[in-house]
Amino acid sequence: MKTSSGRNRFALAVAPLLLALSACATPFNANVSRYQRELPAPAGQTFAVVPEDPRDEGGLEFANYAALVSAQLQKIGYVPGNPQSADLLVKFDYGVDKGRDKVRTTGFSDPYWGGWYGPGWGGWGRPGWGGWGRRGWGYGWYDPFFFGGPGYNSVDVITVYTSGIDMKIDRRADGKRLFEGKAEAASTSNRLPYLVPNLVEAMFTDFPGHNGETVRISVAPEKKK
Repeated sequence: MKTSSGRNRFALAVAPLLLALSACATPFNANVSRYQRELPAPAGQTFAVVPEDPRDEGGLEFANYAALVSAQLQKIGYVPGNPQSADLLVKFDYGVDKGRDKVRTTGFSDPYWGGWYGPGWGGWGRPGWGGWGRRGWGYGWYDPFFFGGPGYNSVDVITVYTSGIDMKIDRRADGKRLFEGKAEAASTSNRLPYLVPNLVEAMFTDFPGHNGETVRISVAPEKKK
């Protein structure tokens, strides 16, 4: 745990970076991986969004994010129903990790630098929970914002958070898996109300995508009040 003096040092180090970020309105980038098998084209099929984690059952937070998923599915042409009779069950999960402090130095932009690149470096979960659900499906990141690049001539200390959503679509009648999708992002924000809507938007960009393809999708940056 950082001491209060340690937190102040980190705040001072992060301040110039945040000023630079606010000036350039960096977009939200997410890596999206999707797999499908016999997912039916919309033709009046009903669906219900249900939690992957039983602890989310009846939760207001989950209901808020499930509504985002439902709205996207309705745009495509599916029809909302209830879990007891819907043609499709959409299992949804989301989270963000506790973050890692990273040092970025001038001119150093090696994507393998820092010990957190590539699959298996950790997992994400609800803040304060210490991780949950599946772990180790991170894609790894290279972004000049996090790893140096032109115009950055100092040493910066930033906290980078990895967030993600996981969506599965099963045929209710026989339980057959028709679709699996994951979207993950690295960000200096750990606010789920900001992260999850962006990840959902990324998931449904060009949905359902090509089977087995991982793509990087950019969506609009967070609006500053």
